[in-house]
Amino acid sequence: MKLGIVGLPNVGKSTLFNAITKAGAESANYPFCTIEPNIGIVTVPDTRVDVLSKMYDTDKTTYATVEFVDIAGLVKGASQGEGLGNKFLSHIRETDAIVHIVRCFEDEKIIHIEGKIDPLDDIETISLELILSDTETVKTRIERLAKALKTGDKKALVEMNLLNTILCTLSSLKPVRSINMTDLDKEILKDTFLLTSKPLIYVANVSESQLPNIENDKYVNLVKEFAKLDNSQVISLCAKFEEDLSELDDEDRIMLMEEYSIKEAGLDKLVKASYSLLGLMSFLTAGKQEVRAWTIKKGTKAPQAAGKIHTDFERGFIKAEVVSYDDLITNTTMIRAKEKGLVRLEGKDYIMQDGDIVLFRFNV
Repeated sequence: MKLGIVGLPNVGKSTLFNAITKAGAESANYPFCTIEPNIGIVTVPDTRVDVLSKMYDTDKTTYATVEFVDIAGLVKGASQGEGLGNKFLSHIRETDAIVHIVRCFEDEKIIHIEGKIDPLDDIETISLELILSDTETVKTRIERLAKALKTGDKKALVEMNLLNTILCTLSSLKPVRSINMTDLDKEILKDTFLLTSKPLIYVANVSESQLPNIENDKYVNLVKEFAKLDNSQVISLCAKFEEDLSELDDEDRIMLMEEYSIKEAGLDKLVKASYSLLGLMSFLTAGKQEVRAWTIKKGTKAPQAAGKIHTDFERGFIKAEVVSYDDLITNTTMIRAKEKGLVRLEGKDYIMQDGDIVLFRFNV
């Protein structure tokens, strides 16, 4: 999973990136501090992996991972080359989803590029640039298809109709993700990399003083109301506070979170929201050699899940020996779970469930 962090300059993108990746991306009080995108890969917090590692006294523990890309601040006119322009937009095309950081805090010491704090105006600025960029992409594609249509290519006709629908939507200043698309539509568009087709999470970034009443904050609620119309998710956090947390050991981190009545770290909230947004889940493999979490799409069948481990597993799939995480933990050992009939043999049509602990049987 690859997430692109975007927003206007000085809204807290690099600060949040530092907090969740501990990668030390440069963060400074001037526009375009980030020139090349900073990339950090972080493990997905998963207590199930921790518990299984202790249970099996495993030699190796491997968590699922998320790749975060901190993309430089966009400005009005980015789609036409303003700021650092299309270079940044190209970085967004390579991500699975977009994390849009919205400034919801007031601080005279930190410059706002527009000179005022207005979350909805900030959202509109970024959204418009992405829409304009997609409009140019679609128009270019339509021009290329025109030649194929002259030869009577039926596939080209289907694609042309879809692109015209998309162009009409973009012209109404609505994102491509607002269109109810079929699987065929998505397949046709998969190599267009349209920016506004990507799932989106808004991160309302507040100051530490706003944390005690963050759910009732006026700026945060503005973002939440807008997100309902946009069919997007919102999480609220303080990037600076998250950065401070990332520098503490576990004990001090817990104490500081309790002091601010924060039950869940920002990274945990962001990863959960991202998994939900992209329809992802994890299955587990466990043994003395390794305990590992594997990320798959919800609805994935057993052979395709096996293929995540190795293509031979999918090609030679026979059966999957499956027990749910909860059943294994309740019964403390695999032997006891088997004695109670909780370990099942599943075939090719079995749809994987979140938290399944699996041993794949295959023959190549």
